[in-house]
Order: sequence, then C-alpha cells, then structure tokens
Amino acid sequence: MLAMTCTSPKNVLKSVFGFPQFRPHQESIIEAALTGRDVFAALPTGGGKSLCYQLPAKIRGGLTLVISPLIALMKDQVDAALSMGVEAAGLHGAMTPDERHAVYQALEQKQVRLLYMAPERLMLDGTIERLKEWGCSAIAVDEAHCISEWGHEFRPEYRQLSRIKEWMPNIPVTAFTATATQRVQDDILEQLGLQNPMVIRAGFDRPEIHYRIESKRDPLLRITEFVKKRPHFSGIIYRSTRADVEKTAAYLQDRGIFALPYHAGLPDEVRQKNQEAFKTDQVNVMVATVAFGMGIDKPDIRYVVHGDLPKSLEAYYQETGRAGRDGDSAEALLLWNAGDLAKIRYHFQRLSDVQERERSEQSLRRMTQFAGSFCCRRQSLLAHFDETHPGECGNCDVCQGEVESVDATVDAQKYLSAIIRTGERYGAHYIVDVVRGTNSENVLQRGHQELPTFGVGADSSRRYWLALSDDLEARGHLYRDEERYKALVITNSGKEILFGQQEFRTMKRSKVSPSQTKRLSLSAQEEDLQPGDMALWEALKNKRTDLAKEAGKPPYMVFPDRTLRAFARLRPHTATELLSCPGVGEKKLATWGTEFLAVIRDFEEGTP
Repeated sequence: MLAMTCTSPKNVLKSVFGFPQFRPHQESIIEAALTGRDVFAALPTGGGKSLCYQLPAKIRGGLTLVISPLIALMKDQVDAALSMGVEAAGLHGAMTPDERHAVYQALEQKQVRLLYMAPERLMLDGTIERLKEWGCSAIAVDEAHCISEWGHEFRPEYRQLSRIKEWMPNIPVTAFTATATQRVQDDILEQLGLQNPMVIRAGFDRPEIHYRIESKRDPLLRITEFVKKRPHFSGIIYRSTRADVEKTAAYLQDRGIFALPYHAGLPDEVRQKNQEAFKTDQVNVMVATVAFGMGIDKPDIRYVVHGDLPKSLEAYYQETGRAGRDGDSAEALLLWNAGDLAKIRYHFQRLSDVQERERSEQSLRRMTQFAGSFCCRRQSLLAHFDETHPGECGNCDVCQGEVESVDATVDAQKYLSAIIRTGERYGAHYIVDVVRGTNSENVLQRGHQELPTFGVGADSSRRYWLALSDDLEARGHLYRDEERYKALVITNSGKEILFGQQEFRTMKRSKVSPSQTKRLSLSAQEEDLQPGDMALWEALKNKRTDLAKEAGKPPYMVFPDRTLRAFARLRPHTATELLSCPGVGEKKLATWGTEFLAVIRDFEEGTP
C-alpha cells in the first residue's frame, strides 16, 4: 500500500521529475490541488499541464483519476510517469484481459497513485463504486475543451462528466485545456460544476514557434521543398482528406523522403505501427489528417505544416502547438487558397443542426480573416484568445519582412468588372482568360473578346490573376455558386471595391528569403553547444537510441534533447552532478545514469 509522502512540491519536482523550478502557474495550481480546491487551468501546449496532476498524485494519499480522451495519449503518459517513478496505470479497451486484471489487482492493493481512463469507461456501470473502493481522492479532466460545444474537438461523451460532482461531491476536480476562448472556458466551468474554483488563464503565446502563411499553388512541391530543408527534424504534415494524405506521403517517398500516412481509413494495426515509428524516431515525417496528434506526447516535433486551411483558429492553434513542446525553436507553415473554403463549406452544408452549421461558419470566417490578415501573425492569433501581444513579435513572416501588403484595388476592379460584364456566369479560369485577353474557343464563341475588360490584365500572369481571384473570394468579396458550376458572384463588399468605395490590398511575398531570417537551421542544439561539444552530443543521442530500443520506449522518454545538451555542455562526472542537470530525477538516474556517465567518460578519455 502506498503511504502519503510528507515532502514539499519543490522537493518532489526535482527528486522525481528532475526539474529545478516550476514553469509559470504550475506551483499555484499544485498548491491549490493539494488543499482540495477545484481548479480550472488554461495553459498553452508545452506549458506543463500533466505535471500539475502528476506531482500532487505523488504527494497526496489515495488515487488520482485522470480522464483522458485518447488511448494512445494515455499509454504515453502512463509510460512517462512510470519512467519517472510515479505509480501510474491505465484502463482502456485496447488492453488484454490479463493486462486489465493486473491493473485491477494493483488498484485493489492500493499500489496505484495515478489512473488514466476515458470518459466512456467512467460511465460504465459500477465504475464509480469501484473508484470509491480504490480510494479515489482527486480527479483531473485533461483536454477539458472537449466538454464544450463551442470547443473545436467537442465530444458528446465528455458532457456526461457534468455528473462527477453529483457522484463524488467531496472530490476536488482540476480541469486542464491548452486552448479555450472565454466562451469555452465559461462552458467548461458550468458543465463540470466546479465549486469556487481557482481559475488560471495563462498566456497562450508560443514564442518559440515561427508562423508563416502562404498562398497554395503547388502544395506537393512546396511541402517537399520545405521538408527537404529540414532533413533531421521531426514534423507533421496535416492534409484535410485521406486521399490527400496518401498522395502527399507517396509524393514525398518518391522523392527520397521517408514519410508515413496516418488517417482513420487505415487498418488499426497500420495506424499503430506508423504512429509508433514516428514516436520512436524511426521516421521523421508523418502525413496525417487531424485524427493524428492529440494522442502524441512527443516533445521534439520541430515543425507542423498545414497543406489545407483548418476549420477554426482553435484547431489551428492546437495543431501548430504540437511543435516545439520542449521549448526549442519550431515552425508552423500554413498553405491555403479559396478552394479550401469551398471544400469546408461543402461539409458544413451537410450539417443537419442549424446552430452547429452557423457556429462552424463563424469559426471558418475567423480562420480566414487570420490567414488573410497583414498584421503580425502572433498578434492576430492571440487576439482570438482575448490576449494582447505588445508590439510585433519578430518571429513570423510578416514581422520578418517576408510578406508585404500592396494596393491591388485597380486590378481587383478589372477582375470584378469582367465578372459583371460576363453576367456572373463563369468560373475563375474563364474570367482570367477574359482579363488576360486569351482568344480561347469559348471566349470567341461568346463574343467576350469585344468586352471593354478583354485584355486589360495582359501584362500580368495567369497565376497572378488566379491568386487575386482566390484572395477576393477568401475575404468574402466573391463566392462560388456551387449550383451553377462554381460561377463567381460578387458580394456587396465586392461591389464596394468595384465602385471605388473601399480599397483592396493583397499580400505579396518579398524578396527577403526565409534563409535570411532566423530559421530553424539555427537549431537550439547548435546555439547551445560549442563546436567541441557536438561530437559528444551525437554520442549521447546514439546511446539514448540504443537504450530506448532496449526498453521499448520513445527516445525522449529516456531523456529529452534539452537534458542531453546539458550533459554535452556540462559534462557531469558523478551521479550528484548528473542529478543537477535538468530532466534528471532519482528514478531516471538509477535507471540510466551509469550508461550516460560512461559515454561522457569514454568520450573525454578518447578526446585528444
């Protein structure tokens, strides 16, 4: 049976988790939880949410239940907790009967401090009674935005968590999310019925992430170019459909990039195999639908590419936030065009719930406004979460001069005039033919070569005019009439541009190339380490890979990159010196300390 540990949170922070100090807000959340107070905490991805319930579980008596949405995430979190010496277990449908029996025995013998469970299992008959028998003394709700219909990953099963306080009225509840607007936050508090909770709303800024947004022209070519410049880094490429996932993965593979697909249409064993290969660094690139990511606890993802427009800013923030969770430099690239809007709206139109359809449209409008804005990406993103960023961030394509705003009012008027004069009956490619003065068979048959707008844009490329059309559509000045073969129709705001009542500005990529800005090529390890440390850093990584394979764990669960860099820089020679490095707790010291000290010793003895 586990007894309550009489020690301070700061001592446990170092001795168990290996960290010398708390991240912002962690200490106050932990102290409130230990006093039995309900807590709601909105912390950014990488802000250390799991520590806020793992550490109290190590100190307090009884069992802490963690309600988590995905099996893969539970497994990773259980493995990570066990590697640090926290007595953890999970109960889920993917376990064998023998595995579940072993967990039940451990729970009955009070040998588990931290139990992970999905909301569906919590609602099974008899679960609440068993939790009481096992000595449940606290509950943590992870990914709490799933409880809100205003959240981007709403799960109806989470709504049933509103009965927790009814079933276990004297048990403190902590709720955590990495993304929540004020509306979502209020909904979570109401649904869970938290009593006089401590509410922590941390800043949502992820200063380590560089944001870049580009018009989508040849996405496969652009994605390949981007990935090839980052050959040694882990990254996720999100595509909106299964077909595009398969196509993108195959395209990358054909060009010598080892990339694997992940989507719900693949057999379970293939998905699990591909996910495991990514987690264990057997493959660096995962191409996936948004079904991938929430169940991945991998801290060293260096970039996230969206090959299509996300449906909401909440989803975009959550998905880009999967990069750089270890605090090192990371990148987020978004490729989009008006065609993405048409695909998304097609799915919205099939929603039977009118209110849900309206909410979805509202979220998409905000996403589009963000993607098409000319101001600092970070300022725009944080404003959505009711947060103000002081001045330009210096770490996005706008602030670094990679894009500029140009007046395109006259060209927009030319294009809109051509739409009006052809009767708002044709799609973008035909209108571009008219504007550029292309004597195509269709144009000549209809006599549109006689229009005043015929050829007024001959001095600009077809690509330019199609991009302008996309831009006008994306910002609501045009729309495609799907019932009339995607004919372009001008909106009221488009008419204001046409008649000179408002200007139209568009974005233009400047001549400043990304290589001239602070890029990921200046990675954290290169910045932190001296030239003489790099060989040791490589030797330490190789040892970590070997140990991870032997233990059947992802390399980051042995030690994260930041810890290995500290080893390479500080070169500890004793267990005490090793323990002083960030990320080294007593359990990991006992498990792997001797191995890494040997690598450092052998390296120094072999160094001339």
